[in-house]
Amino acid sequence: MYNKKPPFEITTSILDKIATIAELVGQVNAVSGLTTNPLLRRTNRIRTIYSSLAIEQNTLSLEQVTAVLNGKKVIAPPKDIAEVKNAYEIYEIMDSLNPYSVEALLNAHAIMTKGLTEESGCFRSGPVGVVDKQGNILHFGTLPDYAPGLTMELLEWVKGSELHMLIKSCVFHYELEVIHPFADGNGRIGRLWHTLLLTQWKPMFAWLPVESIIHDRQEEYYAAINRSNYEGESTAFIEFMLSAIKEALLEAVQTSGAAENMTIDELRWYKIELFLKKNGTITNADVRQMFQVSSATANRILAKLTDEGKIEKIRIGKSWGYR
Repeated sequence: MYNKKPPFEITTSILDKIATIAELVGQVNAVSGLTTNPLLRRTNRIRTIYSSLAIEQNTLSLEQVTAVLNGKKVIAPPKDIAEVKNAYEIYEIMDSLNPYSVEALLNAHAIMTKGLTEESGCFRSGPVGVVDKQGNILHFGTLPDYAPGLTMELLEWVKGSELHMLIKSCVFHYELEVIHPFADGNGRIGRLWHTLLLTQWKPMFAWLPVESIIHDRQEEYYAAINRSNYEGESTAFIEFMLSAIKEALLEAVQTSGAAENMTIDELRWYKIELFLKKNGTITNADVRQMFQVSSATANRILAKLTDEGKIEKIRIGKSWGYR
């Protein structure tokens, strides 16, 4: 299957996105504390873990994920809490993983799925179907007898190909989902390995929360996978992932660049406004996580913005939020 290269086309759109991403990487390195600011790195790492798990129907909120990783007690399904702890453990040692090693891939899976599946850290022994949130079958994974060999061939292709890593990492992500080598955790491992491969090009990708963009655009993510499945090549998926990477970089540039000449209040409103544009509403918990402040301080920030007419208080289920 991978003797030459997996099937895909390098379109004008792909080349344009690669050029834009390369330019944005330079801007992020110039204005962002992405690789040097410990608080920003931790915040982005938590966003990454929350988003990657939420895509797979983990029920913990961003606030709960933060609490778990801060060692606080959270009332939630034990499986969901274990997923958070496992994901944090593997992302923290990501820089020690060999991105071209099948042993490293299996070890990462063992950590990611520790205590969650019987076939942890090994290739699946039975057939598997890939389903969406509605229970519709997207495709059937490769027969289990072929999954190990195809996975190793895919890793060898990525290592040996002279194509740009932005393309190779996207192709790997998609093809791993097609093979679906594991009984559980394929999506999480695919996104982790995509990030790991990108860090081989630019280390800053270890701290860029691309998964949060995928989570925000989850329907597009699955649509791109479906389209690539239908067309028998990963071109559509490559184009989608490059657009998600571009969006994550733009967010980093805009946030960092805007911060240079702003007061604290202006910067807070800028970040809240970006959040509202993406999510529609915001809560006290969101503000606490965003600025690492207490509940009382978050209330004061929101109350001030309400008094200024920038937001309004609304009911969200049984609690309050703002829009």
